[in-house]
Amino acid sequence: MTTYRDHPEAVAALVENDRVHRDLYLSDELFALEQERLFANSWLYAGHASQVPNAGDYWALDLAGKPVMLVRQADSRVRVFYNRCAHKGSRLVTDESGNAGKFFRCPYHAWTYKLDGAPLAMPLKSGYEGTRLAECESGQGLVEVRNTVVYRDFVFVRLAEEGVDFDSYFGDVKQAIDNMVDRSPEGRLTVGGGVLRSIVHCNWKMYLENINDTVHPMSTHESATQAAKSVWQAQGRDADAPKPMAMEQILPFGAGYDFFDRMGARVFANGHSILGIHFSIHSNYAQLPAYEAAMRKAHGEARAADILERSPQNAVFYPSLSVKGSPQAIRVIRPLAADRTLIEAWSFRAAGAPEVMFQRAMTYNRLVFSPMSVVAHDDLHLFESMQRGLHADGNDWVSLHRDFDPAELGQGTVTTNGTNELLMRNQFRAWARFMAPGTSLSLNPRGVTT
Repeated sequence: MTTYRDHPEAVAALVENDRVHRDLYLSDELFALEQERLFANSWLYAGHASQVPNAGDYWALDLAGKPVMLVRQADSRVRVFYNRCAHKGSRLVTDESGNAGKFFRCPYHAWTYKLDGAPLAMPLKSGYEGTRLAECESGQGLVEVRNTVVYRDFVFVRLAEEGVDFDSYFGDVKQAIDNMVDRSPEGRLTVGGGVLRSIVHCNWKMYLENINDTVHPMSTHESATQAAKSVWQAQGRDADAPKPMAMEQILPFGAGYDFFDRMGARVFANGHSILGIHFSIHSNYAQLPAYEAAMRKAHGEARAADILERSPQNAVFYPSLSVKGSPQAIRVIRPLAADRTLIEAWSFRAAGAPEVMFQRAMTYNRLVFSPMSVVAHDDLHLFESMQRGLHADGNDWVSLHRDFDPAELGQGTVTTNGTNELLMRNQFRAWARFMAPGTSLSLNPRGVTT
């Protein structure tokens, strides 16, 4: 039986320059390969340093199917280890977060490890004298994920030992994190308000594409925006009158195709993108004069203006993270299976900024990303509908033709209009490079892979 694992050229052929094959969303075999080839070799968002503020604090999660934990060291560094006892393989911690004190103790046989992963003690130690334990992996302690980078307190890891370095992988898209962090006059964010989690019964790529899809709000969210507009108008309010926070955040979803097209976008190598490089639905929040003055004092006139005038819709750090600079909110994409994805929505408090900014982040996440929100249920219904619909016969392909231009092929950074499906095509081209290593593809303008 022919399998994708044995034929990288067959994997590469699933991505043409203006469409992709439905197997990318449906195949269990491809999902297993993604864990090995894409997720292990790209840089994944693991967590935020503020989640482990004190020595001995840990934050545990799964990345690419592997259990890992962020651990705050005695010297204040954040390091990442596999959450696995070197003895029998039991997870050292089963809670999502906590404090280990000065060492980790395995709940199975009580082997202990220092915070830096070094072996500390074990019961019946004399029983290991004269054995090979000290020479093998089990005697070396915890395995560290050595390719870990903490960028402005955002923790990223690459599970593969060899691969592209952090700066080369993300390049200029890192400016989106800078914009977010520098909205704090003190240059510091902390996670706040817990997390909103939802499991969506669709492939992770559907959700990630939708983050860059500016054409769907007018139809998908029409009922939500029309209801909000009707409530506002029923109160006899002028369209330009100051609005409550929820109205301020939901009404722009119905802004129209031209608005979303003119907001502009930029794609980068390796699947990354920034949507809303000119303006976005977040650009017209109520002004905060005292905060803006504090920003100018902290960053200078030019830098403060640059930060405050840019409120991108979404910045995608492919394949696991989406960042909103204003409000300070992120979404994390955690693939679970070919047809199941965990989505996490986190809010941040900007140090030195007014509390209303944190409330904006919390309100936006609840309004838009909670599975019980008036917005998210529209998306979730359609994601699951698409996942089922792709099983239909007669058309094996998903269209990504809108605004395709042969000149985009082979370019790393491209600035374009906000409704261009280049943002999705860019993700799939990165997918193909990771998933079909060693293949050399020539994509012609008709979209045929040769």
